[in-house]
Amino acid sequence: MSNALPPELISESDIRDRIDTLAARISADYADKGEIVLIGVLKGAFIFLADLSRRLTIPRSIEFIAVSSYGSGSKSGAVRLLMDVRGNIEGKHVLIVEDIVDTGHTLLSIIDTFRSNGARSIRVCTLLDKPEAREVEVPVDYRG
Repeated sequence: MSNALPPELISESDIRDRIDTLAARISADYADKGEIVLIGVLKGAFIFLADLSRRLTIPRSIEFIAVSSYGSGSKSGAVRLLMDVRGNIEGKHVLIVEDIVDTGHTLLSIIDTFRSNGARSIRVCTLLDKPEAREVEVPVDYRG
């Protein structure tokens, strides 16, 4: 077993610059909305969410969720919520923070859950997006 690292696909400075750009856009979009709730999808999004949150200039709180997909990946469309947010999101502006969006099944389930829980608005920010893998239509508002 080799200890060699895989080749670098995106440089750390490029990622940092893109997160700065995303944070500036999000801060501008939510400037007059009061506190927003950033909801990180565990485990993949936690570092991206931390980096993004540090660069935001708006009031925010942070929550996490954990989900599991039935079948192979999320293709079945059946998603189980393993860990829910602790706070009430009713009437709040929610920004779901994902590491990667591919088929869209998991994200669609998450959006539906927060919509049914009364979120005032729901937007999505993802570090990586794979629209060519999309099987269901999902909104991605901010793409890294």
